This record gives sequence, C-alpha cells and structure tokens, in this order.
Amino acid sequence: MSKPSSDVRAFEAHATDADLDDLRARLAAARLPEAETVDPAARGRGRWEQGVPLADLVDLVEHWRTAYDWRSFEERLNQAGQFRMTIDGLGIHFLHRRSPRADATPLLLTHGWPDSIVRFIDVMDELAEPKEADAPAFHVVVPSLPGFGYSDRPATTGWGTEKTAAAWVELMGRLGYARFLAHGGDWGGNITTVLAGRFPEHVLGIHTTFAEGLPGLTMDGLTPRERTWAEGTRDFWRNRAAYAKQQATRPQTIGYALVDSPVGLLAWLLDKFAEWSDTDDSPFETISRERILDNVTLYWLTRTGASAARIYYESHNALDPELRVDVPSAITIYPNDVERCPRPWAQHRYRRIVRWGTPEAGGHFPSMEVPDRFVEDLREGLAAVLLAQGH
Repeated sequence: MSKPSSDVRAFEAHATDADLDDLRARLAAARLPEAETVDPAARGRGRWEQGVPLADLVDLVEHWRTAYDWRSFEERLNQAGQFRMTIDGLGIHFLHRRSPRADATPLLLTHGWPDSIVRFIDVMDELAEPKEADAPAFHVVVPSLPGFGYSDRPATTGWGTEKTAAAWVELMGRLGYARFLAHGGDWGGNITTVLAGRFPEHVLGIHTTFAEGLPGLTMDGLTPRERTWAEGTRDFWRNRAAYAKQQATRPQTIGYALVDSPVGLLAWLLDKFAEWSDTDDSPFETISRERILDNVTLYWLTRTGASAARIYYESHNALDPELRVDVPSAITIYPNDVERCPRPWAQHRYRRIVRWGTPEAGGHFPSMEVPDRFVEDLREGLAAVLLAQGH
C-alpha cells in the first residue's frame, strides 16, 4: 500500500441559516405554471407524459418548505467522514469510510447525474462493515464529481471523464490505495470504464451498471430480449433525451434556471428520478422523499446546477471507441434502466466479463431503489472479480 498523502483535509458541511431561510422564501414565492394538459384520467406513467405533474410538484415543494430537515442529512454526511484534496488545481470532495476489517479491499464508488454522493450514502456502512462476518468488506471512497456538490466547480474546459478518471487514480493513491476496485452507474459507470481501460495497473477490476458497446454493432444474433434492450436504448436516446442534448450543447442557458430557482431545479432532477426508476408511477414508491430532497438540496446549497450539467458538454458521446477493458469486469443490467446493453455488444469492449447479472427489480438508481439487493449484487460481482485476480 502506498504511503498516504498529507494533502487530505477533513471537511464538514454546514449551510448557513441565511441560505436555508432564502431557500424557504424562494419556495414560498414560487410562480408555477398551469397544470399539464394530459388526459385527466391518465394513471401511472401516463400522468408524467409532459413532465412532472403539477399536483405532485406542489405537494413536494410544500414538504420541502415546511417539513424537510437539511440539518439531519448534513449531520449524516459529517458522520460518514468527509474530506477534500486538491488535484490538478481543483478541490475534490469525497467520503471515506475505512473498514475495521484487516482483509478489506479498497473500493471506489462513482456517482452520476442527476444524483450525487447521495446515491451511495445508504450502502456505505454495510459495504465497509458488513453484518455478516463472511461477507467481503471494503474501504469505501465516494468522490463528488468535478462541479458536483462540495467539489470545486471547474473554471475552464477539460474536466471530462478521461481527466476525472486520472484524478481518481491520483486520489486513491494519495489515500494509500495503489490498487483498488471500482464501481459506478450513469456517468460513474462511464468513468469506471475509462479507469479500467486506461489504468489497469491500478484497477483490480470493476463492477458497473453501465456498459457501452462499440459503434456500428448490428442486432444480428441477438436474442429477443437483447433486441428489446437495444431497441429501448435507441428509443431513449432518440426520443427521451432532450435534457442531455440541452446540457451537452447549452449547459449555461439551463444553468441559470437551475441555480436561481429551487423549484426549477427540483423539477429538472425529479423528472429523471421518476422516469428512470423501476416504479409504476411516482419515484417515491422506492426512493424516499427525504433522499430525493437531500440530493436536490445538495445541488441547491452548493450552486452546482450549471456546473454539474457541464459534464454532458465535456463528455457526451466521448467514450473512446478504441478503449478496451481487460481487467475482470462484473456487469449488472437492471430491468428498468434506460440503457441496457446486450452482452454480445458489451463483450467487444469488456473482454473479461466474469459475472453478468440481470436482477428482477431495479432501475437507474439501484443503490437508492433496492439497496439490499444492490449490495448483495455488488458483493457477488466484486467477489468474482477478485477470484479472477487470484485474491
């Protein structure tokens, strides 16, 4: 293990009372549009056809203004172990939960958008200090992506997935973890793929809920289920990804609304939690209102709506088609995720798939939707990875 660096500073989150009062005042003064014009009899996902339904938003805004307790989550973050270090001139925030187990393996967890470190806050303790003695244990590191949360907001271009992956290697090395496991979903899965492909000498192996094949692959030879996955992914990017086009081309324009209006920010992020989760209607069927508000409030208090959106400007469609992953890889495709890559496509890039999982439940945010199943799946995947490495 490398010698830890002294450039690791403890960090505590503490919003000012003035910022919290300002948030509540803005929520109270919000100007809302009229209700959506979908069929009044619509049920389930049909209610969301034009976006977040007005009635749902009104209820959530009122709860945010009158009942939600940011201080409780702030304390949760502080108890988790927060730190910062500077890498390439940018302050990077991260959670670090060391396991008391002597046999623990370093594990890097990378979030995506529209989430944050909130994605993993409810699974860190169980991964570091499992209740079952025979379950694997991990030293868990959860960094905030550049421009997200308590990490600094880049002032210049260049902080895309490739630079972020290199920064993560530096971060882990300074913590004393010369070699480590990595997991991610959404942008975190993309970054995890880059980590494994570019830095195999540091990455023992990966587990990811994101897999991207190579350009130009055909559906020849795919099973009916795999064909459905591929067609669904293509439909998503053709017909339901306006948010990504906006953030990839004009993040500054949408950024003004996201930083100035808490209701605008809430609607922009909530829309994705609703559409991308494995639910019949509301995302609150599987994710608590408090957790989603923790996530949105973190964006709000850190004023990172615009800077987080820029990850699309930096890296949308930027995964190198020549990149190959030769470290052991465990890939899990959840049934209601918005991108589901068939294994025959994935194995062109991930050339040592040691476990392929297809759970019966879960969407784009499995660590928030089905945390117990997620932890079990992650452990099984990483166990297969370590076995392949002879550990």
